[in-house]
Amino acid sequence: MRRSNFKKAGKVALMAYLCLQSVACSKRLDPNDPDVGNDAVKKSVTAIDGNVIVTPTYNSTAVLRNPLNGWVLYASGTDPVYWDKTYVVPGEPAPVKALDYASACYVRTSWAKLNPADGVYAWRDPNSALGEMIRGAAARGVPIAFRIVVDGRDQGLNTPQFVFDAGAQYYLENASFPLRRTPYPQDPVFKQYYTKFVTALASDFNDPKKTAFIDAYGLGKWGEAHNTIYENPTTSTGANTETLKAQVLDWITNLYTQQFTKVPLAINYHRLVGHPASWGAPNANSITLLQQAINKGYSLRHDAFGMTDYYQSWERSFATSWKHKRPIIMEGGWITTGTHRYWIDPSGKYREGHPEDVRQGEFDASAVAAVNMMDFRVGEVATWFQTSFPLVKRFVTEGGYRLYPDEISLPATIAAGSTAKLSHRWVNMGWGYCPNNIPQWNYKYKVAFALLDGSNVVKKLFIDNNSDPSKWIKGTPTTYDLTTTSVDLEPGTYTWAVAIIDKTDANKPGIALAVTGSIANGWLKLGNLQVQAAVSTPPIGQAIRLRGSNNLFASGENGQSSMMCNRPTASTWETFTVIDAGSGKVALKSMDKYVSSEDGATTGITCKKTTISDQEKFDWVVNANGRISLKGNNGKYISSEDGQSVMKCNRATVSGWETFALN
Repeated sequence: MRRSNFKKAGKVALMAYLCLQSVACSKRLDPNDPDVGNDAVKKSVTAIDGNVIVTPTYNSTAVLRNPLNGWVLYASGTDPVYWDKTYVVPGEPAPVKALDYASACYVRTSWAKLNPADGVYAWRDPNSALGEMIRGAAARGVPIAFRIVVDGRDQGLNTPQFVFDAGAQYYLENASFPLRRTPYPQDPVFKQYYTKFVTALASDFNDPKKTAFIDAYGLGKWGEAHNTIYENPTTSTGANTETLKAQVLDWITNLYTQQFTKVPLAINYHRLVGHPASWGAPNANSITLLQQAINKGYSLRHDAFGMTDYYQSWERSFATSWKHKRPIIMEGGWITTGTHRYWIDPSGKYREGHPEDVRQGEFDASAVAAVNMMDFRVGEVATWFQTSFPLVKRFVTEGGYRLYPDEISLPATIAAGSTAKLSHRWVNMGWGYCPNNIPQWNYKYKVAFALLDGSNVVKKLFIDNNSDPSKWIKGTPTTYDLTTTSVDLEPGTYTWAVAIIDKTDANKPGIALAVTGSIANGWLKLGNLQVQAAVSTPPIGQAIRLRGSNNLFASGENGQSSMMCNRPTASTWETFTVIDAGSGKVALKSMDKYVSSEDGATTGITCKKTTISDQEKFDWVVNANGRISLKGNNGKYISSEDGQSVMKCNRATVSGWETFALN
């Protein structure tokens, strides 16, 4: 069967029969788009006889609050409603709320604030400001993310006092600030209490509905994985540094991966990861240490996108090596004065008084690294909305992952108890990827098709276990073929729908699709499916209508011309009575005339014979899919010819054009 004819028939049927409420002609992939190759465009869904092709409409602007995707809004531990603030945006008719663009709420805080006393945890305290802020994020439907800082050199007592009281050893950089204690992470007392804390944290937050990710290293200055202290630097010879780095990283990554089995974990990729210095040439062991964390299930993060003295060639190269293999979460540059003056950045691109320059630098670096998440961090949010709002919207459109099915082939009619053959193609329009492959997710996201009843209740669910969103990379559409299990439903009208479901959450839709259409409980409606009563024997004496594989009806043409299968609706000329012709054969009668095989004549079969002879007798053949075929006395089958020409009885075998549904 020719592909062009099949597709044309599908389009006619879409308009005439499916009455698709939610699907329109989509924005097709453009071969001139530099991100889309000609080969990718040509790889369409599989042509399946009797199916129609649905083309959902891509939505390029909707904010999709998907896991590990989109903007991260940083929360302030002293301001529990921080994320509800609005900003005046030039050109926008009303103030804009940052929360409306956020997929996660990030809390960078100290161990001491979360765990002020042994066995006391702020998130469980109804009166704590930090606990109120965490609960506030949950109330707004935004999952939380954590970084827990223990180093006290810049910020004070970040490790709880009770840990030091129990004997944990520490480094004090400046005796004038006796509370700025930094614990040695290999110390057994520190490890004992830190393990207890992380275990308690996981008992409440090892839940992907609550928690977006854990920034799960937290050592060194500001918890950024550099300038980590293991010994007093004034007395240390450094001989043990590499050994201690490896031991501590192995311990802390084991701790987090054992406790957080369902929530993504991240580690900063830094050329001096875990090292006692922040500056200098890359350490020879940095890649090995990071790979050990990644092999345990860690994803990636960096805290200085756009600042080229921090985010250097080593970091860029490392990000490239893991592009579309592990998701990258970024933290951007800064708009501050003093030691972090952005206009002295080595790139020379940032002008004093022009924060939009830094925002552009962050965006450009994020595009190169194909990051999944960008940030609205404390003190930086206003500049994104007041000077760089177009970049905010561009990341929504271009960044992270934006998934949708641009073509789906599915049947419009089926016999009860039979199986359906589907073909579906998926496109990612974002530069990032859906990290279905990380161990905490373990490929839990799959494409599924549902049949909904009139109340949008799922009556049948078909999961394509071969589908894997982590393989959907921009410019490479991916096609799957699926044969469903038995459609064992009562005869009637149902609605096809599609979603990316979460197999660990009762197979509910788990990824919002980048589409415009009718969506019910996360399911994108595609069109109607008519489930027909299964036919095993000829319905002698009953009136039937023959719907071809093009979903159009066969017409007897009142015997005035050769029969055609091109009617979008059925009336008297398209209605036939099944007559017992003896010896197990049937005849079809319409308008008091009988269908004749005309011995396979090239001029077509007719419905004009007034009596039954051998050419008006047919074998009634029921196919495996419940559709029927009609075999003439010449041993050949009637073909609908896909409605493109007159019907003939000249086919030696049964394919799509030689099958008919009864309705």
